[in-house]
Amino acid sequence: MSGTKIIVGLGNPGREYKKTRHNLGFMAVEALAAEYGVAFTKCRYANALSAEARVADTKIIFVLPQTYMNNSGMAVGAVVNFDKVALEDLMVVVDDLHLDFGQIRLRLEGSDAGHNGLKSIMAHLNTIAFARLRLGIGSAPSVERQADHVLAEFSKVEEKDLESFIQEAVRCLKLWINGETAEAMTRYNKRKDNG
Repeated sequence: MSGTKIIVGLGNPGREYKKTRHNLGFMAVEALAAEYGVAFTKCRYANALSAEARVADTKIIFVLPQTYMNNSGMAVGAVVNFDKVALEDLMVVVDDLHLDFGQIRLRLEGSDAGHNGLKSIMAHLNTIAFARLRLGIGSAPSVERQADHVLAEFSKVEEKDLESFIQEAVRCLKLWINGETAEAMTRYNKRKDNG
C-alpha cells in the first residue's frame, strides 16, 4: 500500500453551520484527522482546509472544502488535480437523509441521490466513480422541509448517540485507508436492526 489517498468531508464553513446535520461529513473527517494527530490549515491550492498524515507508505490528505456545500466540487477538483490522485483513492464523506440516523453506507460509485455536494463533485470530476461514505441523518418531515432539516442541529436524542456514530464512521474509514474495503462494506452496509 503506497501512494496518496484523499478523504473529503462535506459541510458548510462558518460557526452557524458547525453543529448542523449537513456538516456531519466535516465532523467525521475532523475526528479521523484527530485520531492521526494532525491539524487542519488553509490549503495552498484550493479553497479548503487540509491536513496530512502518513499511514505506513500512504499519504492521507484530509480535506474540508470551504466553498459551501453546493460548490464542493471546486475544492475537490483542485485537490485531486494538484495531487494527481487516482479516483479510486478518493473518498467523500457525506450526510444522507435517505438513511436513518446512525446508518452508514460505503459505496464505490453511484448517483448524487439529490445531494448538492455530491452533484457538484461529479460535475467537476466528470464521473460518478469515486467512493463515498454516506452517513444517515434521517428523513425530513416533508420534501418542502428538507433544507430546514439538513441545516438544523441534531435533536437531543440524536446528540446522545452522535459521538459513537462518528466513531463508527472513523472505524469504517480506517478500514478503507488500509485497503480493507470489502470488509468495511460487509460490516457497515447492512440495515440497522430495529428490534
